[in-house]
Amino acid sequence: MDSKGLVLAAGEGSRLRPFTFSRPKHLIPLLGKPMICYAIDDLVASGVRDIGVVVGYFGDLIKEALGDGSSFGARLAYIVQGKRLGIAHAIHLAIEHRFIDKPFVVYLGDNILSRGIEKHLKRFVESGSDAYILLSKVKDPSRFGVAVIRDGKVVRLVEKPKEFVSDLAVVGVYFFRDPDLAEKAFKTLKPSWRGEYEVTELIQWFIDNGYRVDYDVVSGWWKDVGTYEGLLEALYLLLDNVVERVEGEVRGETVGRVIVESGAVIEGKVYGPAYIGKNVYVGRNAVVEHFSSIEQGSKMLSGSLTRSLVLDNALIDINGLRLVDSVIGSNTVIKSSRELRGEARVVVSDYSQVYL
Repeated sequence: MDSKGLVLAAGEGSRLRPFTFSRPKHLIPLLGKPMICYAIDDLVASGVRDIGVVVGYFGDLIKEALGDGSSFGARLAYIVQGKRLGIAHAIHLAIEHRFIDKPFVVYLGDNILSRGIEKHLKRFVESGSDAYILLSKVKDPSRFGVAVIRDGKVVRLVEKPKEFVSDLAVVGVYFFRDPDLAEKAFKTLKPSWRGEYEVTELIQWFIDNGYRVDYDVVSGWWKDVGTYEGLLEALYLLLDNVVERVEGEVRGETVGRVIVESGAVIEGKVYGPAYIGKNVYVGRNAVVEHFSSIEQGSKMLSGSLTRSLVLDNALIDINGLRLVDSVIGSNTVIKSSRELRGEARVVVSDYSQVYL
């Protein structure tokens, strides 16, 4: 069955401030790839090549980064959501703009699934469901929309429950068969307490009106990258799966599974799993430890780094200091003029200057 994709990337990423003051969160790179590209690549790998991207906040930057989609093997169309009125409203806009005119998959642009959606899309197509959702067991259900399951059926969806009703969170991927039916459901909705048209209420309409809503519990991990802690967790999970690849120059030493992109030069030490992006320089007095990523164009002249993310074109020169669980913004400078020892946790946004 021919399907279209809809990737949502209009949000302001307020929980990821200050990193989102200068770009949308969907363009924050993880292992050399903007976050939103994981969703697009997953859709393309599943056979979905007609993809609409709903943009708003810094939408022009997203359009510039993704282009017409040919570099992904896709055809991208852009739909502007001027006010952030929720996922259900974004779906309504895509239908109203006549982009969605057949069965479709909605994929939140800040979600990463380790095992992708290909098998779920196949099940949706074969099942005859009117709507199909993915669920994942979570420790803190109050942060998510959750599904209440009874006798193998979805009976109720609750958005960010204040009391425990289920620990099965609704993953940010939704499948719908009939755009007209989705639009009919949307017309019945009112904004929630958050001022948004909730996708959980859209799907609840399907349930309440006797339409078939099926579900599957995802295997492997799922990350909703909404906070900088989530950003680091997604990084750790992605690095856990990397396969060693060296295209740059290693004059120092790499140990374990390390990706070294073209143009990178390593004169110090890198312990995997780790990612060294294009044109990155790791100096002879620098050590990059496990679960760290240094994105393209950055320079680490001295010091060490573990379980940390350094965004593009940053400069780190910190002598004997060791950064742990840190996120360093792009074009940021962190320098130490004296011999510091011990560990520090640093979270600094783009275009910052820190002198220790």
